[in-house]
Amino acid sequence: MKEKTSYVCTVCGCRSSKWSGKCSDCGSWNSLEEVTEAIKKSPSSSPKSKVNLFDGNGNAVKFSEMKLPEYIRTETGMAELDRVLGGGLVSGSVVLLSGEPGIGKSTLLMQISDIFCKQYKVLYVSGEESSGQLKLRAERLGVAGENLYILTETNIEAVFEQISAVSPDIVIVDSVQTMYTENVSSSPSSITQVRECAMSFISLAKNKGISVILVGHVNKEGGIAGPKVLEHMVDAVLYFEGERHQSYRLIRAIKNRYGATNEIGVFEMTDTGLSEVDNPSEMLLSGRPINASGNCAVCTIEGTRPLIAEVQALVTPTTFPSPRRTSNGIDYNRLYLILAVLEKKLGLRFSANDVYINVIGGLRLTEPGTDLALAFSLISSILDKPLDDDVLVMGELGLSGEVRAISNADVRIKEAAKLGFTKIILPKRCVDGKKSPPGVKLYGVTSIGEAMRMLRQKDN
Repeated sequence: MKEKTSYVCTVCGCRSSKWSGKCSDCGSWNSLEEVTEAIKKSPSSSPKSKVNLFDGNGNAVKFSEMKLPEYIRTETGMAELDRVLGGGLVSGSVVLLSGEPGIGKSTLLMQISDIFCKQYKVLYVSGEESSGQLKLRAERLGVAGENLYILTETNIEAVFEQISAVSPDIVIVDSVQTMYTENVSSSPSSITQVRECAMSFISLAKNKGISVILVGHVNKEGGIAGPKVLEHMVDAVLYFEGERHQSYRLIRAIKNRYGATNEIGVFEMTDTGLSEVDNPSEMLLSGRPINASGNCAVCTIEGTRPLIAEVQALVTPTTFPSPRRTSNGIDYNRLYLILAVLEKKLGLRFSANDVYINVIGGLRLTEPGTDLALAFSLISSILDKPLDDDVLVMGELGLSGEVRAISNADVRIKEAAKLGFTKIILPKRCVDGKKSPPGVKLYGVTSIGEAMRMLRQKDN
């Protein structure tokens, strides 16, 4: 049996016969890894095992004769997770769940397994833990598991034998990086092994109608370990986010063929597992300081959900030749852009001060509609003038200092009014023709200069 050595890009999966510092396909640096494979015919390449994607015989059919598939969703029992998935787990779909070690992936999967197995057969394949460890976790979480089957195996051929014997409706694999196939000579967790094992589970899901959930490890950069093509192969990619030292966790949909992307689900880690947070905005505002400068509330849109977050800014005189800039939850380049606009248009000396930005709760604000709130928190901190506690700010800030309109203004206003905010500062175009909720006053601004005058008039 001959062996073939090649180099595979961990970002795009491009294969090369020799190593180079830069991938010729995607342009990534230092992303080529050596892969040694045995050259032998794979059983999946035989004509009898072709994947039938059309009429069941491997023959193409006319588009007008094709039948609309009935994708049946299965609710997971957790409304927050169903929201991220687009309504539930789709039959025959493959979901990739990724997150840092210890974030709670196995805990979440064990909890939804207990809910699934009340109606369906669930096979939980673990390549990282023993059956005793899984039993201890199940008892801690109160999992009964009537139709839950546990398999501790890493050989994918043995796993598929058990799938044929059990005939499950849902298969959970924890994790795909621990699986290996004998048809590939490279070691487990290598690029080739991960790709081949994932492809086998995808073929299983599409041919048999079995829903598959794959757990993926993350690398030191925070991305999913293995080839980037793995994310393109599956139907949905979910990221488990949150700080280990905090009790709150976020599940974010990066890709979803059967639902909206950028949806988030909010959970809280407790002694008995993950519990849903019904009102994330209230959670993010808990413990908010009263009458403190540099604090500003903002309403952002995550998918279809409005969330109220708190932006904190600390501006202090610098002791270094070059002032420090630290940003947590806000894009670093966006912070520099807003600082430049404030210094140019308002004459505030941020260049002589250190600037620290933080978004409470581990939330990351990416939409432009949070620019004005960040600007308000910076102005409040450098002038040491607190905003009123019932003030909420939202709007996009342009390079000329203008405040531009934002989307879904009505939804944001209703969410802010529900949590007790009575003064809402937003772009003037979003105020025109709108009727404010009872007890709420809307302030429309057209430029950052008007925002500055509002803060100055507060003390007069």
